[in-house]
Amino acid sequence: QVQLVESGGGLVQAGGSLRLSCAASGRAGSTYTMGWFRQAPGKERESVAAIMWNGRSTYYADSVKGRFTISRDNAKNTMYLQMNNLKPEDTAVYYCAADSVSPLFAGFRTNWRNYDCWGQGTQVTVSS
Repeated sequence: QVQLVESGGGLVQAGGSLRLSCAASGRAGSTYTMGWFRQAPGKERESVAAIMWNGRSTYYADSVKGRFTISRDNAKNTMYLQMNNLKPEDTAVYYCAADSVSPLFAGFRTNWRNYDCWGQGTQVTVSS
């Protein structure tokens, strides 16, 4: 399985920006669909963005469209989430995850329940 480690979280004022990184190690990580997910206190985990292994397909939750950009560099085994114009409601623990089932079989999946490899999470706090 692939191991994932997030970094880049922190405290930022509303309107500010952060860039999250997710470093992957282990077998076949560059062939997996990967995504960013978040969970705020007392709320269910939600999908934020996802990207196909080749970067040709991406998904964004409506709440982040136009503000967040997901990307990946397979040569570096790293995925990114550029977050601009942050809002207090973006405050959450952000997780990166990988879907180890090939999209050839499962398609491009964006629901967090389909992802089976998870990082430990990084806190993002947006103050008003």
